[in-house]
Amino acid sequence: MSTADPTDQTHAATDVVRVTDPADPRLRDYTDLKDVKLRSAREPAEGLYMAESSSVIRRALEAGHRPRSFLMADKWLDSMADVLDAHPGAPVYVGADDVVQQITGFHLHRGALAAMHRPALPSVHELVAGARGGAGARRVAVLEDIVDHTNVGAIFRSAAALGVDAVLVSPRCADPLYRRSVRVSMGTVFQVPWTRLESWPAGLQALSEDGFTVAALALADDAVSLDDLVVEPPERLAMVLGTEGDGLSRDAVAAADVVVRIPMAGGVDSLNVAAASAVAFWATRA
Repeated sequence: MSTADPTDQTHAATDVVRVTDPADPRLRDYTDLKDVKLRSAREPAEGLYMAESSSVIRRALEAGHRPRSFLMADKWLDSMADVLDAHPGAPVYVGADDVVQQITGFHLHRGALAAMHRPALPSVHELVAGARGGAGARRVAVLEDIVDHTNVGAIFRSAAALGVDAVLVSPRCADPLYRRSVRVSMGTVFQVPWTRLESWPAGLQALSEDGFTVAALALADDAVSLDDLVVEPPERLAMVLGTEGDGLSRDAVAAADVVVRIPMAGGVDSLNVAAASAVAFWATRA
């Protein structure tokens, strides 16, 4: 069983626990991390998410998120000292590399893991009203059923870099706070306000009520070019991006005010959804 070392005076402000037993029940937050299906269901239900790497942990804390605990190999303890001392109420589980690998299922080479409290999500109206320091969102992205966590993370990173004010995700969209999404986003998922729609595509109605023009990015005979849209851009714009395989559903396209396509060359008809999002965000930037 894992025990705290009473002779260890390093970082005395924190609750440092030396772990030797990967089956210690106190480490449950960190088990089965490679089981995507299990973790995707378990983490939201239990009100937690995982922050992987020292830089991502720091960004989460800077965004005001609260740690439940930390896990790291011995060699990272000193480099994380300032973070750990600033959160003395969160246990710090420290062990040898092989023990940590047995707990998590993979070699932890990015410094540390933190089990974080998952923040409550706002309503759509609260989200768009509170964006831009309370001035209200002007551009938002809406993700329909995007199941690849890498794509979700990449979209958030583009949204942060290109000034998108908020992101909405459909009920079946992958979790933006899943470990891979957070890692690919480089922690920008903590920077861009987001929430999950409760119904789809009926949830788009909330955006219309808030004065947004809902633009579906899709291939359609009546689609207008993105070039044409940005000549006279709507005052408030919601860009809806579809799943990796089939793109937007017919219901989502029908619920939109306008269908928009990205002009293509070379006989290519579409881009990966993460690439398409970056193009659309850049073209519509203020």
